[in-house]
Amino acid sequence: MSDVVMEVRGLGKRYRIGERERYLALRDILTRAITAPFRRASRSKREYVWALRDINLDVHQGQVVGLIGRNGAGKTTLLKLLSRITRPTEGYAEVRGRVGSLLEVGTGFHPELTGRENVYLSGAILGMTRREIDRKFDDIVAFAGVERFLDTPLKHFSTGMQMRLAFAVAAHLEPEILLVDEVLAVGDLEFQKKCLGKMEEVSRSGRTIVFVSHQMNQIRRLCEQVFWLENGQIQQSGRTGEVIAKYEASTLDRGNAIGEKNCFLGWSICGNGNVIRDGLREVTFHVYTQLSEPVTRGHFGFHVLNEAGSVLVSWGWDDVEIPAGNHEILVRAPMMPLRPGAYTIFASIYNRGNNLNGGVPVEIWTAPTPLIMDTVSLGHQQDRWTGAVNIPGRMEIR
Repeated sequence: MSDVVMEVRGLGKRYRIGERERYLALRDILTRAITAPFRRASRSKREYVWALRDINLDVHQGQVVGLIGRNGAGKTTLLKLLSRITRPTEGYAEVRGRVGSLLEVGTGFHPELTGRENVYLSGAILGMTRREIDRKFDDIVAFAGVERFLDTPLKHFSTGMQMRLAFAVAAHLEPEILLVDEVLAVGDLEFQKKCLGKMEEVSRSGRTIVFVSHQMNQIRRLCEQVFWLENGQIQQSGRTGEVIAKYEASTLDRGNAIGEKNCFLGWSICGNGNVIRDGLREVTFHVYTQLSEPVTRGHFGFHVLNEAGSVLVSWGWDDVEIPAGNHEILVRAPMMPLRPGAYTIFASIYNRGNNLNGGVPVEIWTAPTPLIMDTVSLGHQQDRWTGAVNIPGRMEIR
């Protein structure tokens, strides 16, 4: 398609274990040529690792795309290939348009130069002209909030101040494509909000953003499409909510059933699937069981746990009577206002009592299928302040 600004086909990057990639001077090339016969014998013993392998993707103009995955999945390597910082081992990545990248804090900064001098240095490295930097200088400094320290050497700046200045320069580059790698993890909450606002402004102007973050709320807020990287390959791509939900579900700890009966067969929401897309509406959980013997004056418990194993929602009923055979147990709730993410369903059936009064466990069960909350985040935009529940709030000033 004509609006494709990033076309990646068969992209791969391989590194030799224990070796750093570096630029070669003429003396390095001559030295390698002379020593090549002596090095050939040991080449077979070298160990290599593929940081990326067989990456295929298209990014269209104006899209805001997220890259998610565990540490070491290959996200930063992919951004370095897209920004031409490093060369691929195989395949190609064709990028059409002016690229601005913020991959590491203080890229292009010199510690002995002042903040003012580093704005010009970093801007020039990123491709800005002197006139362009002059025109945007006041906006860059105001955005970074470092006016008082502008003529202080950068080595006296805190890491957060350097990050703010680096992001401010990159954000005002006005590139057609902006590559951002986890830079919002360093700043304070106020500055993170400014950065998110700036990236939303950039996206509304029709420019393209590729954004890496471990904070899923930021990805949900900014990105319309997500690529999930796992072990250097694309595990899944697609709509943001669906991909993030499956990624978060993959991080859940799956427990084993306790008990000999294995009576739980599965569960679903309203008889269809495991996804809730509106947490403020009534929800019905269907739990499917198969009992080889009846439950008399028993107990049924149903719980929703987060990724840390903490109980968020829990119900328990005593004096339960369930005949032998196949049954569908319905658990109704007026709403399920949990924050977006993946959750564990945990249930139990006891016979002749509960866990506190001598009841016999028929089965204590951790469901292999997670509960997915594919909803819009209604709370704070930062993960650490979002909380467990997801309910709308209003503010007014009188």
